[in-house]
Amino acid sequence: MNLVIDAGNTLVKTAVFQNNRLLERRAFNKKEFSENFQIICKDFPEITHAVISSVTSDDAEIISEVKGIYFLLELNSTIKLPFKNEYATPATLGKDRMALVAAAVKDYPGQNVLVIDAGTCITYDIKTADESYLGGAISPGMGMRFRSLHKFTANLPLVEPKPDVELIGKSTETSILSGIINGIRMELRGTIEAYRAEFKDLTVIFTGGDSQILSIPLKNSIFANSNFLLEGLNFILEFNKTQ
Repeated sequence: MNLVIDAGNTLVKTAVFQNNRLLERRAFNKKEFSENFQIICKDFPEITHAVISSVTSDDAEIISEVKGIYFLLELNSTIKLPFKNEYATPATLGKDRMALVAAAVKDYPGQNVLVIDAGTCITYDIKTADESYLGGAISPGMGMRFRSLHKFTANLPLVEPKPDVELIGKSTETSILSGIINGIRMELRGTIEAYRAEFKDLTVIFTGGDSQILSIPLKNSIFANSNFLLEGLNFILEFNKTQ
């Protein structure tokens, strides 16, 4: 049984897997880690292995606490990955991108897959049918674009995103909504079209917190469940068990 830990800047997500089946998922403030970790240990005494993806360098206490109980795999650029990594600067590759590509390998083996993660940033990652990761693109996320317009201008308001927007904004608020929401959707369509011109029979996967708002109707597109990244981390852990 495995414990998967995705430690962000303020929030921690955990998941317990048995034979690749998700048994439990939690999300809580990083300050509450020790309390939740003790509950998980008590509720799932069969756990033997853990994997952690940490985006900050100040998670030493969390790492130490988990290491004291389980065998712990720390996600970094030197571990074995279930795909051929052709990224030119592997040490700078985001851990979330590693996990998402691993999930694509697990769920869609032998296929060309473009994974789009709409979160703080919008990331595009391509893995080929021979399980090679080529790289992709990073773009400002939806929330970042709304905050930037407000922060770096004198008079533009901070607008809340909405899924249904008109092409022509008839007020400052609706103009911002059109510019950002429709602008991202056009970016998505253009990027996907460019990848489809390069890769035959491309499967497109959408995931991330903003994927539903930014959704666009596409042939062969799949909305990944919210556990896609956690499943990728678990797959990396299982892969390393066999190495």
